[in-house]
Amino acid sequence: MRAAWIAFAIGSIFFLFEFVTRIEPSLDAQAIATFYHLSNSGFGSLSSLFFWIYAPMQIVVGLLLDRFGARRFILLGSFACSFGVLVFACTDNMWIGGAGRLLTGFGASFAFVGALWLVNHWFAPERFALLSGGVNAVGMLGVAVGAVALSDAIAGSNWRIVFVATGLVGLGVFLFAYRFLKEPVSPAVTADTAPIEHVRDSLAVVLGDRRIWALSLIGLLYYMPVNVYGGLWGTTELTRDHHLSPVVAEAIVSMIFWGMALGSLVGGWLSDFLGHRKYLIFGGALLTALAYAAVLYLPLSVFLEGALLFIAGFFGGFQMLTFTMAKEGQTNQLVGTVIAFVNMIGIAGAMIFQPLVGFLADRSGGSFGFALSTVPVCAAIAALIVLFVPEYRHPDYRPGARSHGKAA
Repeated sequence: MRAAWIAFAIGSIFFLFEFVTRIEPSLDAQAIATFYHLSNSGFGSLSSLFFWIYAPMQIVVGLLLDRFGARRFILLGSFACSFGVLVFACTDNMWIGGAGRLLTGFGASFAFVGALWLVNHWFAPERFALLSGGVNAVGMLGVAVGAVALSDAIAGSNWRIVFVATGLVGLGVFLFAYRFLKEPVSPAVTADTAPIEHVRDSLAVVLGDRRIWALSLIGLLYYMPVNVYGGLWGTTELTRDHHLSPVVAEAIVSMIFWGMALGSLVGGWLSDFLGHRKYLIFGGALLTALAYAAVLYLPLSVFLEGALLFIAGFFGGFQMLTFTMAKEGQTNQLVGTVIAFVNMIGIAGAMIFQPLVGFLADRSGGSFGFALSTVPVCAAIAALIVLFVPEYRHPDYRPGARSHGKAA
């Protein structure tokens, strides 16, 4: 059992680290854009290179985990993610910087799915919603604290120095995983199908399931506010449209991640207690949309803006239940592929919306109020779609079931 909790800790810390690298360019967007001589849309495109490799890698990661296990790929991912940050920080060439951003996204692609795969195969199935929420909570708490601290550090020195320090911390995560992470017993250990056959059969099941496609689309729309407002443009919107200092703006945006940390845990616990996911997703997405709309369009004090972004993050944390709904409809042998596919579609929204918001802001003369109207709209559409998705639990994931090789 000790090995299980160590695996949970390592997976969560790796997810925390990769999420910091994901949002790090937003901490000094104007300085980085000026450094590379980029417009808002150009900077959005540079930042989104992370997702151009991260998103398509998700399905590859899921297939690899289900076939070969997680340990070797968490080691590869943590090293590549760290090295990519260092490359981005140590060059003044935009193309090399872009390559570093791609390498960061490649390494990061193993973090979230790897962490949830470890949770699924180390712990009993009835713990998945709560513990997967725990993984997300660790990541969000780290970002909430780390983003403000890094923003303050950047204000006091230089973004490149801070990026180098981040990359070195990531190498520490790699060394920790190399020393302590153990592989759980799973169907990957006893797989007897050829790799090509495994890929073909797994993809056929996942790609042919309309319910998984629907949950993936819900995940994309529901997570879009975090990718776009929390992950890139929120600080810029608050500094330009609300005339706040960068450090104050980042502190307010960090409330999203504080809220998500708590909301992920509460949502997971509440869904396990009630035995349902669907209507929690509906209510969470709707309230998320209303909170972001209020922040964008109502004249509010700094305190109220922070409070509403905390609420937006809290109910945004219920988005984790889309992964639980998706995997509970399939066998334990497919959990990595299913989670990876849902995450791939969900994260692909950043590839579209991060540069789109930059483009819309450029077209509106630098005002982000109109451009970020996409945030509450997407969350509201997610709430609508989930009403049409049925809940279903495969016998592998019903209460009392024990997945193959699970630690009790």
